[in-house]
Amino acid sequence: MFSKSLFLPVTVLVALMFADAPFMILAAPYESTMGLVQKIFYFHAPIGMVMFLSTFVCGIASIVYLVTRRRSADHVAIAAGELTAVLGVIVLVTGPLWARKAWGVWWSWEPRLTSSLVLWLIFVAYLLLRRYGGPGSDRLAAGVGIFGMANVPFVYWSVNVWRTLHPKTTVVPTLPPLMRGPFWFSVLAFLLLYILILLVRVGLEQRRDDLEALYLAAEDGVDHA
Repeated sequence: MFSKSLFLPVTVLVALMFADAPFMILAAPYESTMGLVQKIFYFHAPIGMVMFLSTFVCGIASIVYLVTRRRSADHVAIAAGELTAVLGVIVLVTGPLWARKAWGVWWSWEPRLTSSLVLWLIFVAYLLLRRYGGPGSDRLAAGVGIFGMANVPFVYWSVNVWRTLHPKTTVVPTLPPLMRGPFWFSVLAFLLLYILILLVRVGLEQRRDDLEALYLAAEDGVDHA
């Protein structure tokens, strides 16, 4: 967790990185078969990696909450769950944009795409439980978050296990040097942005909890008056 003194400098750094990223990506060489559209890769893959990370943040925080009942862990879990759903939308939009050029179709029900959609739906269910589940929904949603985290290895390895249109996991380690730099630069930029948004969202959830506690205390005071 960043201290308050580091939050502003890191925010400025992230803004500068995102301002510079398009120039780095533009300077990267074109892929021989897909040409310009392949540059979506520099957004699609890093966001997918950060989405996977977010599922683990939600799942691990959910385990801590179920074991310890710490509200701070629950705050991290719900913040990460929301961000996982948002990142999932971006992955599911940028993927078909790339697929239309690479495969000639917007969507194919192949293992990686289908399992990614299922993973996103799991975290949509998580958020619906938190919003409309009523008493005890925090514990039930924690179980859903853990289940979502457990699905990540399946989504990741699906391209290596089944014959699939989607590139295998060996793509990133074998990137040419001139593509590798912009790619990992994008990964770092999205990772730092994720951490910043997660911190803000956790803080919001903590303040919401404090406000609810004050509201309940005020109600008790009125009842006893």
